[in-house]
Amino acid sequence: MGFKPIPSVIALALGLIIWFVIPVPQGVTPQAWHLLAMFVGVIAAIIGKAMPIGALSIIAIMLVALTGVTNDKPSKAMADALSSFGSPLIWLIGVAIMISRGLLKTGLGARVGYIFIGLWGKRTIGVAYSLALVELILAPITPSNTARGGGIIHPIMKSIASSYDSDPEKGTEKKMGKFLALVNYHANPISSAMFITATAPNPLVVDLVAKATNSNIHISWGTWALAMLLPGLVSMAIMPLIIYWLYPPELKQTPNAVAFAKERLKEQGPMTAHEKIMLVIFAVLLLLWAGIPAMIFGPSLTVDPTTTAFIGLTLLLLSGVLTWDDILKEKSAWDTITWFSALVMMATFLNKLGLITWFSGVLENSIGSLGMGWMGSCSLLLLAYLYAHYMFASTTAHITAMFAAFYAAGLALGAPPMLFALLMASASCIMMTLTHYATGTSPVIFGSGYVTLGEWWKAGFIMSVVELLIFVVIGGVWWKVLGYY
Repeated sequence: MGFKPIPSVIALALGLIIWFVIPVPQGVTPQAWHLLAMFVGVIAAIIGKAMPIGALSIIAIMLVALTGVTNDKPSKAMADALSSFGSPLIWLIGVAIMISRGLLKTGLGARVGYIFIGLWGKRTIGVAYSLALVELILAPITPSNTARGGGIIHPIMKSIASSYDSDPEKGTEKKMGKFLALVNYHANPISSAMFITATAPNPLVVDLVAKATNSNIHISWGTWALAMLLPGLVSMAIMPLIIYWLYPPELKQTPNAVAFAKERLKEQGPMTAHEKIMLVIFAVLLLLWAGIPAMIFGPSLTVDPTTTAFIGLTLLLLSGVLTWDDILKEKSAWDTITWFSALVMMATFLNKLGLITWFSGVLENSIGSLGMGWMGSCSLLLLAYLYAHYMFASTTAHITAMFAAFYAAGLALGAPPMLFALLMASASCIMMTLTHYATGTSPVIFGSGYVTLGEWWKAGFIMSVVELLIFVVIGGVWWKVLGYY
């Protein structure tokens, strides 16, 4: 994606209008307002896809350093602009993306998919649940939800559909391809909600919650996974049934899918040494991220999540499963580290300069004046936050732009901090269901042609309502049982 002049001009105009035309509101410093102008310009450019997000992030870093909005000393301003490159959460995602390269390189991800299809693939609904289960199994170690849903699972899904002559170019997508493509996609937001390491923006949510509560709430990998376990599993169990009801496949029986999966496994041959190593390292990472050693042997064996990711990457390099060239070629990881650092930096300084506090106060006063109580007010905040994603083509841009202010407003209106944090975290993934541009996975699967635009948006809205209800009702009860609020 190269430079696009029209979105660039619009983004620049928005930034200049905020900087030079709109008066600085009472209670906001000029520095905070000028940083907001740059932030809005960058987010607008990301939404309009004016340039690759990494390139926009470099420009953002330059602007923060050059204008000195965070610090009037040039050397300090540059240090501020680069400050988030040292964030462990950002490196956690970057390194985890590098680790996920091993799933693709060794073929372990595809093997897992074919194994489950071989077990449950006699019916179309069984194939669908197999795809959803593979999505769930791969999620903890694949922070690129696009790589997981679009790069690993979608090719398997297309191969199965093609084997039954379900091809959009032939007009036979209704045989099973439409149904399987929607299940392939809608499993992706659900699995993304279930683990911190299942999609890149989740650590940003953790970071924003910690900052908003002065580190009183710091959601660990294990806490997140346990909190999302029950509502996530219920959502994953119900989702294929709803898609089946909306767009039932013409072919209900798929005995050939089992033979197809077994044939592919036969072509792959026995598990290679590298696959076995990858599997063992996968298990080690899950144990350490879940804090199992610390639970059994005491807190002295607690391992930081980012340290765990580096342990996994080190083992892959030492074992030869991945080479340094593999790491250098993992462009998505280095790209994520770059743009994530820039966006987190800007969001952090907007908070430090008091802009988030001011904006959350505006939200609090506006919604609080309706007299709805904290439950009604926070429900309104949650719905506005989730469905605002119709305007976004990036979950990271959406979370960076809106999460902190909406979460702070909810706290000010009386919401239990942990409860509202988990609801907002859930909504940050549920919003991926809505459109064909909602996250990186959606254009990959939508682009395969099995689902029309209207069908995609209809399924997306219905699933967003169902999943939100599950996370609010079942999740709310589950989190109460866990003692989270």
